[in-house]
Amino acid sequence: MDEQCEVEPMHKKVTAEEYQKTRLALLAVTGMGCPHCAARVGNSLIALYGVTDVLVDHISGNVQVTFNPDLVAFPALLEAVAQAGNDVRHDYRARTANTGW
Repeated sequence: MDEQCEVEPMHKKVTAEEYQKTRLALLAVTGMGCPHCAARVGNSLIALYGVTDVLVDHISGNVQVTFNPDLVAFPALLEAVAQAGNDVRHDYRARTANTGW
């Protein structure tokens, strides 16, 4: 792990509206090399209004996102992953995962 790459996981207070009608999305993410990458991807997703929970495994590349599809569209999840790596050192890409955890 690179000390310049350090990222602390973000915490969010979820609203009652966000908890309504939640769905589970399983994503396969490429480009994560360490726990800080996992925190970067997780922070980008949890910052979206409508996302209530995120579990990231940087080793397998699996990301589990609980979200309210009335508040955040699925493509926004994919874009949030890409934006998490929006620098010259990190390049993350997400797609729908065919397998669960």
